[in-house]
Amino acid sequence: MGEFDLIKQFFVREQGQSGVVMGIGDDCAVLAPTPGMQWLISTDMLVEGRHFLSTVAPERLGHKALAVNLSDLAACGAKPRALTLALALPRTDAAWLAGFSKGLFALADAHGIQLVGGDTTQGPLNISITVMGEAPAGTALLRSGAKPGDDIYVSGNLGDARLALEVFRGSIGLPGEQFEQVRWAMECPQPRVALGQALRGVASSAVDVSDGLIGDLGHILQRSAVGASLDVDLLPCSAVLAAQPQALRRECGLAGGDDYELVFTAAPERRAAVQRASEQSATPVTRIGRVEAAPGLRLLDQEGQVLLQDFSSFDHFKSS
Repeated sequence: MGEFDLIKQFFVREQGQSGVVMGIGDDCAVLAPTPGMQWLISTDMLVEGRHFLSTVAPERLGHKALAVNLSDLAACGAKPRALTLALALPRTDAAWLAGFSKGLFALADAHGIQLVGGDTTQGPLNISITVMGEAPAGTALLRSGAKPGDDIYVSGNLGDARLALEVFRGSIGLPGEQFEQVRWAMECPQPRVALGQALRGVASSAVDVSDGLIGDLGHILQRSAVGASLDVDLLPCSAVLAAQPQALRRECGLAGGDDYELVFTAAPERRAAVQRASEQSATPVTRIGRVEAAPGLRLLDQEGQVLLQDFSSFDHFKSS
């Protein structure tokens, strides 16, 4: 199967989305911007052996490849509009491509987003997606708006993806049903797109949790020139993770990564608005700390004592 046959069979679909003048089939896609909107664009790359295991089902991989990008749009409060896909494949495998494209398009359709171009080549398995979204001018959520006194929230649960990774590594064991639950969290994250849009005008800053809560919240603190205190034992987690030893719960929740939840800040007087955004988007949120003027991040246990344990989020060039 040649490159263009591959694209035609697995990735070309009917073009009918509003705003897409020309999608796949030309040197460039042609998109029509919505008046009064600003474009938001993000790119993420997934590399086999670094970001996903070779054993992951292709349908789940197609889902995750797009989900991690949509999560970036969610963190900025953007509505998804279009995506491009660059795909390096060691060989053409029709069954793998059918599963991958099925997972990709199922999530794309759920968010009304259209594949409008990209590239394919031969090489080690590597997936790079660029997503384009939009938000009303001046409303995009950024990392730089947190203020001392703001509440800190996180959506959903944290830590299941890291717990699944520990099972794959052989460091812990879980019964089959519990393992499948955390494996689903690892392989099929749900981008919080609806919550991100509902938080426009409510949250003062936001970021998605991809490399671990400690590191990603740190981006907000750095860009906003503030510090924070976190109530570590208030971090939301699943029943499976809650049943694990305290040290493992904290490690997974604080530094696990691959959660693709949103961590965001909002002024205390916006608590009712945050609750409405949670209900409107059908996404649970938990208040886990507060922004402070003093620089640095302080981790507090349920007694209010500072934890001395060191937690480090994922870094591509520091992690083995």
